[in-house]
Amino acid sequence: MTESDRMCDHWWWRPGWETGRSFYTWHITFADQPGTQRLVDDYAPVLAALPQIDPIPVRWLHLTLPGIGFTEEVDLHDIDLIVDAARERCAELEPITVTIGPAHVDPESIQMPARPLRPLADLRLAIRAAIGDVRGTDNVPEAEAGFRAHVSLGYSNTAGPMKPVARALDAHGGHTGEVVVSSVSLINPNRDHKAYEWTDVATVLLGPSQANKPIE
Repeated sequence: MTESDRMCDHWWWRPGWETGRSFYTWHITFADQPGTQRLVDDYAPVLAALPQIDPIPVRWLHLTLPGIGFTEEVDLHDIDLIVDAARERCAELEPITVTIGPAHVDPESIQMPARPLRPLADLRLAIRAAIGDVRGTDNVPEAEAGFRAHVSLGYSNTAGPMKPVARALDAHGGHTGEVVVSSVSLINPNRDHKAYEWTDVATVLLGPSQANKPIE
């Protein structure tokens, strides 16, 4: 069995992460989207039969966009400026109708692709540019290339073979859901309980809306 045939524990502590530490990052979140709730319900039976996978509750479903930095290392004034810059750039974009799914196995998770990619990539570039406007382009912590728009359904909690998970998904059948991405969220997730849990810092709407206000 090769490395590509195996899953690993997603919850290993990546460099810089530890209990009690959180990170400012931009995500698309889906707690209020009926399409994602249906997808979670559609895949719930197969996830329940896979103890090596930790399912993600709808509240914590997300599509990852650029990060900024660990919360204790980023000045709050910079956060305010980045949010303002993101508002200006996202005002030039339109809401995006996105299809999520079907699910497939990845070495650390069960993922669902999100498409069409181009408008999501443009949104990601706008957020990257907003961070660069404030902190400089050399201080945007993620590479511009290599974006894979996806939403994870669950994370691997142990090392083991990938094939049983892939077979279970194949037997269950594929499902997709449609969502409308009309905003992006600045959040501060932690990994303290083998889950990404966060509080919202600010919401930025897509399009020329005057409702772009930080969460109090």
